[in-house]
Amino acid sequence: MLKKIDVKQLTVGMYLKEFCGSWMDHPFWRNSFVISDPKDIELIRASNIREVWIDAVLGLDVPPDEPVISEAETAAQVEADVSATVQAARKLTPVSVGREMVRAERICAQAQQAVTSMFQEARMGRAVDAGNARKLVEEISDSVTRNPGALISLARLKSADDYTYMHSVAVCALMIALGRLLGLDEDLNRRLGIAGLLHDLGKAMVPLEILNKPGKLTDEEFEIMKRHPEEGIQLLQGSGMTDDIIFDVVLHHHEKTSGTGYPGKRKGGEISLYAKMGAVCDVYDAITSNRPYKAGWDPAESLRKMAEWSDGHFDPTVFQAFVKSLGIYPIGSLVRLSSGRLGVVASQSPKSLLTPRIKVFYSTHAAARVRPELVDLSMPGCREKIVGREDPAQWNFPDLNDLWSTSAN
Repeated sequence: MLKKIDVKQLTVGMYLKEFCGSWMDHPFWRNSFVISDPKDIELIRASNIREVWIDAVLGLDVPPDEPVISEAETAAQVEADVSATVQAARKLTPVSVGREMVRAERICAQAQQAVTSMFQEARMGRAVDAGNARKLVEEISDSVTRNPGALISLARLKSADDYTYMHSVAVCALMIALGRLLGLDEDLNRRLGIAGLLHDLGKAMVPLEILNKPGKLTDEEFEIMKRHPEEGIQLLQGSGMTDDIIFDVVLHHHEKTSGTGYPGKRKGGEISLYAKMGAVCDVYDAITSNRPYKAGWDPAESLRKMAEWSDGHFDPTVFQAFVKSLGIYPIGSLVRLSSGRLGVVASQSPKSLLTPRIKVFYSTHAAARVRPELVDLSMPGCREKIVGREDPAQWNFPDLNDLWSTSAN
């Protein structure tokens, strides 16, 4: 029997079936488990969760003299109840990048913890909880709906140490943003988000000394690394997942249109649209991120380099759509304005890819920092325009990421 109870009624030995609230409102990766540690109860009570569903058949029941909030006969009723609670709590009105940044920071932090736990469980031979992966993707998707620039840009700021886990979060968000630009329906887009989140799950089976190696892999090590798409499929099949689109992205996101990718050496039309999307999103996040063996490239420079590779590496149509989804000058790009001032792209303009909002902070004429100013290039009468991108490595501004990530409004 499934029963909805107040979190104050929780005791060790109860089987927690479902939290009544958003994935973001509680600190656990799994929703269903037997409560074996009093500290878990303390964490639940300290969270924003006020009610939970328990299964009195699989664990302890509430005492007979204690009232319950409600009872249900099927798990489907429980899921519908929780889904209604979550949907009611969502606020999907578009907001500025500054307003979404705070929420995106929280999503990134909790998503990193969740994906880390997922990889650890896979290493220990436990099945991946696809249901919870969907809930995580919903939160990421909602953030992208409110403002795509915030979470996508923050996820790029991963450290070399947490690259493997945050890379999954970033590719998930990039896939969702790209899918929307391509006009894919929301159900398909969520599935592609799950595919992005799980695309590198097979790396859980790669020895850590290879996965975290600070230098270039040997040929033998690279051959082991190249097994991760097949390993990922095996892990997902073992979890009971049957979604062919997710399987396709996991298995073929390293294919190239030239036929030189892996594992199937597929060419052009042999590669699905979804795998082509996965390939672009995977490479962009990889080259813009700090890795154990190199610093990440500037976003605009990364798109320029990818454009050079698009003949034989990426599908040109998919790549062009990807650029539109990010902007020609993605958030975080260092640019030079016609006035000679330097600034970092703080947000995109809905009017044109060429007129983003710029956080100006340096004068090349004075060779000195100036008071930071937010300049909207799309505003009527604005005489400034971008005349080129700048290489951050040549300027060595230590606070470049802080400038755009705290750009406000």
